[in-house]
Amino acid sequence: MAAVILSFPTLHGLRIFTQKLLWTKRGVRLISGGVGRIEKVLIANRGEIACRVMRTAKKMGVRSVAVYSDADRHSMHVAMADEAYHIGPPASQQSYLSLEKVLEVAKKSGSHAVHPGYGFLSENTEFAEACKQNGIIFIGPPSSAIRDMGIKSTSKHIMSAAGVPIIGGYHGDDQSNERLQAEAEKIGYPVMIKAVRGGGGKGMRIARSDSDFLEQLESARREARKSFDDDVMLIEKFVEDPRHVEVQVFGDAHGNAVYLFERDCSVQRRHQKIIEEAPGPGINAEVRRQLGEAAVRAAKAVNYVGAGTVEFIMDARHNFYFMEMNTRLQVEHPVSEMITGTDLVEWQLRVAAGERLPLLQDDITLTGHSFEARIYAEDPANDFLPGAGPLLHLSTPPPDRHTRIETGVRQGDEVSAHYDPMIAKLVVWGEDRRAALKKLRYCLRQYNIVGLSTNIDFLLSLSGHPRFQAGDVSTSFIPRHYAELFPAPGTPSGATVCQAALGLLLHERRSTQDLAGNSADPFSPFGSSSGWRLNTHLHRNLTLQLGDKKVDVIITYNKDGSYTMQLGEELFDVTGELEKEGGASFLHCSVNGVKSRSKLVILDNNVHLFSMEGSADVSVPVPKYLAAVSGSAAQGGAVAPMTGTIEKVLVKAGDKVNVGDPLMVMIAMKMEHIIRAPKAGVIGKVFFSEGSQASRHAPLVELEEEGGADE
Repeated sequence: MAAVILSFPTLHGLRIFTQKLLWTKRGVRLISGGVGRIEKVLIANRGEIACRVMRTAKKMGVRSVAVYSDADRHSMHVAMADEAYHIGPPASQQSYLSLEKVLEVAKKSGSHAVHPGYGFLSENTEFAEACKQNGIIFIGPPSSAIRDMGIKSTSKHIMSAAGVPIIGGYHGDDQSNERLQAEAEKIGYPVMIKAVRGGGGKGMRIARSDSDFLEQLESARREARKSFDDDVMLIEKFVEDPRHVEVQVFGDAHGNAVYLFERDCSVQRRHQKIIEEAPGPGINAEVRRQLGEAAVRAAKAVNYVGAGTVEFIMDARHNFYFMEMNTRLQVEHPVSEMITGTDLVEWQLRVAAGERLPLLQDDITLTGHSFEARIYAEDPANDFLPGAGPLLHLSTPPPDRHTRIETGVRQGDEVSAHYDPMIAKLVVWGEDRRAALKKLRYCLRQYNIVGLSTNIDFLLSLSGHPRFQAGDVSTSFIPRHYAELFPAPGTPSGATVCQAALGLLLHERRSTQDLAGNSADPFSPFGSSSGWRLNTHLHRNLTLQLGDKKVDVIITYNKDGSYTMQLGEELFDVTGELEKEGGASFLHCSVNGVKSRSKLVILDNNVHLFSMEGSADVSVPVPKYLAAVSGSAAQGGAVAPMTGTIEKVLVKAGDKVNVGDPLMVMIAMKMEHIIRAPKAGVIGKVFFSEGSQASRHAPLVELEEEGGADE
């Protein structure tokens, strides 16, 4: 008999344990009603994970303490906290990665525990140990488990001894370039170069041949030093086209350990996950049991306490091999919560306070299917280049029992260039995979953002791909299906153009009426937007910009208030009204008798249309004499793709370069970017030095034609 859980659905579909007794297959177990040892918790993180931890803390009656950098002074997690303390400048090394500053706040605020979230200090052995020495509960595993699992070479030895399948490679102490390259040749290309303390795709590179090994090695080392302050690397065979399957495990201090089934995180870009689901598609009950039991063996091998994730590589025949263990709460933990009806942050708080696990293995049941889509500020068409900027408009699908919006930003907030570009996680649940996927796509169409580029349209393209819908996923899914996932931009339909034009006309009419209402002569014909003007007719020409194309629309104002719009040889009968609903504008429109309802966001000369059929951006071109003149220094050279720090300058004035040669290494959005020469030539000027900040589109290097400087 399954566990009987007395619970109530929260806004995000989680069950919060409030009962004193839990009926299980093993009889009645006592569940305490609170975490008596923890009355105040400091969340040593920012953004969505800090907000997510605070929500559960508040439900449990635990006070929350936030820390923030200069860049996050007005952020959502600061506003949500009961207390908030400033810890330094935007750079992570001087704020969120400073264990001394975080510990100082923990002691000053009287916090009983520290929740590290994910990233930053979450897998820092020294921080976990320092908390313990200061009498502060670290909400995570023992520092010994973090150390053993955090060093990939050590973890593989431990896993092998525990009977967990592993994949071969070099994990030795000799870190010379010559030894690592020799080991790569011995293993056979392609190989994966990994930072031993890596995670989140940082410090990882694929070398496909001997000729590019050293460049990839140095790049991985630089990123590892920046992210983990440790550039020790391991080399292992890169398994082509595998699945990335991971198991959520949980242990307590009383020797209990359980698994909460698996998640499939195969679809990735830049070695980072983009969409996750639970359970894994096509994995049968027997393989699921084997995965879970192997993960529990891994956890018990290091006396694991708290939430952890054991990651496996899985081949086409469902053979799986240990990859690494993340000794923290994962970004994608909500999908496991959705299929098991649990709150893993509550479990973390309870276990950290010394309680036993709320459920044992036989009491944990899997129900339905869940997806998580990570919504990023990035440009998928430009190699997923991350971006930063203001969220000028932000609206989301309404959260309910089966829809969660995990976010740390609000409309008007800035996505900072200093941190990860993730805006939110959209999490949905359905009775089966097909229902959950349908729900995901419906909600993605309701996620509307204006102000910066996002991956929402890409997520819609990905989730609608026939192979993804069939569950045929692997880590090479995006490159394998690139052409279908990135189709050539289509021209908006005539109906869409008419909707945009109508939106502009109605917006103009509303503005004109407001102006007339405040005028001394509200009946002046110059306050009319009906098309009437002295000595003019009732026609109007409007030019719209759609991507790189201009479309001319001839508009006729009809006496009944409707419009006739001509696009080329086509005529469209158009009517509609603009209505305010809940702070947003909605266009109720009819084009040639077909009615539609779209959200309309007009900013300056740009019209953003959102509907269940898709989105479109249309603008009114700015006259050339008003447009800003681009700087000549950027022409013929290299420019900064985003705001960031110049980590390394690889050229100097007078150097000759070829197309694709590396010019600079830039750190932005927690990632390393190599700036390469757009053409062959001679370096004229280098505008930035190492350690300096460059703004987006700033010229970095002036590149001259060979011999051009002498002419």
